[in-house]
Amino acid sequence: MAQLMRLMAERLQPDSGLTRAIFDLPGALGPEASSVPLRIAGALHALKLLNRAELVPVYPPNQSDDDALCAAVSRAFKSEATFIEAFIQNAPQTNEVRRAACMIAAASWLQQHHALPMVVSELGASAGLNLMFDHFALEVGETKLGAESPALTLTPDWKGLVPNFAELKITKRQGVDINPLSARDPEDRLRLLAYLWPDQAERLSRTNTAIEILDCEVDQSDAAEWLSEKALIYRGALHLIYHTVAWQYFPEATQQRATQLISTAGEQAKDDCPLAWLSMEWDGDEGAAMTLRLWPGDHHFSLGRIDFHGRWIDWNPRKIS
Repeated sequence: MAQLMRLMAERLQPDSGLTRAIFDLPGALGPEASSVPLRIAGALHALKLLNRAELVPVYPPNQSDDDALCAAVSRAFKSEATFIEAFIQNAPQTNEVRRAACMIAAASWLQQHHALPMVVSELGASAGLNLMFDHFALEVGETKLGAESPALTLTPDWKGLVPNFAELKITKRQGVDINPLSARDPEDRLRLLAYLWPDQAERLSRTNTAIEILDCEVDQSDAAEWLSEKALIYRGALHLIYHTVAWQYFPEATQQRATQLISTAGEQAKDDCPLAWLSMEWDGDEGAAMTLRLWPGDHHFSLGRIDFHGRWIDWNPRKIS
């Protein structure tokens, strides 16, 4: 993928209807805006997964020199222009399963504070794969957290303390996304897999496994509007609201309203109906910060840091206010 991106930067020119459409996409090109390189890469990988445009010979596990790869991509741009132009109109969307390591660790830690069943709500849930995190396991050395018979086991590089094992008892799971994907729909499943790069076979395998056990749907709505229509306090249960590398993409008005809704609900929380808000988001430092607000009491915790794709975790829970 680094080779492909370098070639796009060096050789792509607005010399056809498709490439002019690429250059005319609104906003900045980078990951904080339109993410145009990712859109192109996703469209080409989708074609490869469909065995179209003769990309298989130049894509992993095969190797190709620059000229052969560039020639194959140029042919794809001509023969599949309609497909590529339609694909790149939508923003990149992933549902990285390894981020579930954050939820497993945080939920295990929470269960030690509140031994209650959980309701889980994910904001920016994409296809909802990580709403199934209690079906996964997190392995840290000799310690395993999460499901006893997991559909898949996550093994990030781990630094810091290890939460004690706690049985995760989830009674309800729900999620929202402004543009949710249905992993059971062939086109949506293709879009999910297209943004997992062809030289990352393990990511593709994990995602396919998570899709097979998925048993919930994601609602389509603005996150704040959705929260305004949901119960946020559940008697006899801990409600865990969370988001992973999604908050930054919410409009500022959505962020402000969601914060107010959750904070107001937190004021109604009690020991038998606590509320937790888990955030795994970029804050300008390496990886993502894992932070937690917990009611009653509106306690603020820093749980440490995690790689955006869950490849490593620096787990260091501490109360900050």
